[in-house]
Amino acid sequence: MTSAVKLRLAVLGLAIAVMGALIASVTFDSQRQSADLRDKLSEVDVQSIGMAEHFKDMLRDVSDKLSRFRTTRDPAVWSDFLKSSRELNGWIQAQIVGPVTQRERELLAQLNCSYAEYIQAANEEQARVLAGDGSIPAELSDRLNQARRQLFDQGQELSQAHLELKKQLMAEAQQMVRHLRLTVLGALTLLFLAGIALAVFVYHDMIKPLRTKLVETQAAAGQREKMASLGLLAAGVAHEIRNPLTAIKAALFTQQKRFAAGSPEYADVKVVEREIIRLERIVNDFLQFARPAEPQLVVMAADLLLLETRQFFEPQLEKQRIRILQEPAEPMYVRVDPAQIKQVLINLVQNAAESIGQDGTITLNARPARKPLRNGEKSAVMLEVADTGRGIPLEAQKRLFDPFFTTKETGTGLGLSIAARILQKHGGSLQYQTQVNRGTTFSILLPPATP
Repeated sequence: MTSAVKLRLAVLGLAIAVMGALIASVTFDSQRQSADLRDKLSEVDVQSIGMAEHFKDMLRDVSDKLSRFRTTRDPAVWSDFLKSSRELNGWIQAQIVGPVTQRERELLAQLNCSYAEYIQAANEEQARVLAGDGSIPAELSDRLNQARRQLFDQGQELSQAHLELKKQLMAEAQQMVRHLRLTVLGALTLLFLAGIALAVFVYHDMIKPLRTKLVETQAAAGQREKMASLGLLAAGVAHEIRNPLTAIKAALFTQQKRFAAGSPEYADVKVVEREIIRLERIVNDFLQFARPAEPQLVVMAADLLLLETRQFFEPQLEKQRIRILQEPAEPMYVRVDPAQIKQVLINLVQNAAESIGQDGTITLNARPARKPLRNGEKSAVMLEVADTGRGIPLEAQKRLFDPFFTTKETGTGLGLSIAARILQKHGGSLQYQTQVNRGTTFSILLPPATP
């Protein structure tokens, strides 16, 4: 696993961990806020019910004692009245300075004023009673009754204010739940996307390369097995054919002397001779495919291999009006068997010339490149043979390196297979790029060497 893959995997893992931590944090925070809000709601419920009831009870007690004083004119009852009125006043003052809302504080202030008027009216009534005047003016009684009703009404308003606070807290709770729902949904979406990204990354950068490597390994194993079988077959066939061909060729040479040049018999002999030569070439290709020679490696300049190939082909390609060019390149060296690599280059140039036919260009080039390996890439030297020919059809590309596959009428189908085996023994490879009616570029990848 490369460092880049490890880094991306670590970043995705960290992102998923952060998303998980965010969801956990939001969940814990929402639980805490829910508990606080539940406590507040419970407190508001208790206060909204208890405050009004407590106030009514205390006010009812004060009113009852004042009524008894009117009836009994007992100073002890008046003392009880004063005691209860002070307790009620103290309760009102405590509520004003307590943890209440602004609306509740305003209502308590109004309640305090109304209660002061009520006590003032009660004191005036008590003064008349003590003065010995038995009658209480209707105006004073109306003031007391009105003050008492106003106090009861304000107590109800205070209770209603608590209920409004409860509604406000409920609205805040609903808003908090919506916010929590959106936050958790967003975090889960991000977590889901991060999981998808992780799955795609693991498949694309880890599983897919392994599957590709497995397929390539299986294909290579099958190719090696097929090559070994074909090699044995080719060696046996070539061995059995070579001896009869030698005898036929010797007999033909003897018979050729009997015919005059230009005669029909002499022309037939020449046809047979050409076919024997072609059979010998096929036999030699079979033998080379079956038993490729071990390369005799030497260090040489990469552009020198291309130069010798260009000089070899220039005269014959000129007859076909095909230009063979060599691009200037920086000094690069490879450790190769010159004869075997030139055999590969000659095969590629011949294929390029046959693809062009007439009037075209073949370009030779050497440049540095990167060779993909199982654990990354490493430096390589690339020798390119590019042509302006017909390109390779798609159906032919699938079997391009198969032994004995050819699109030529007189080809053996072993040229590219032999070239690939030669490069394999050099620790290199053969690649190509092609476009129909645009041309083909074959690339030889070789390990670099120190001069």
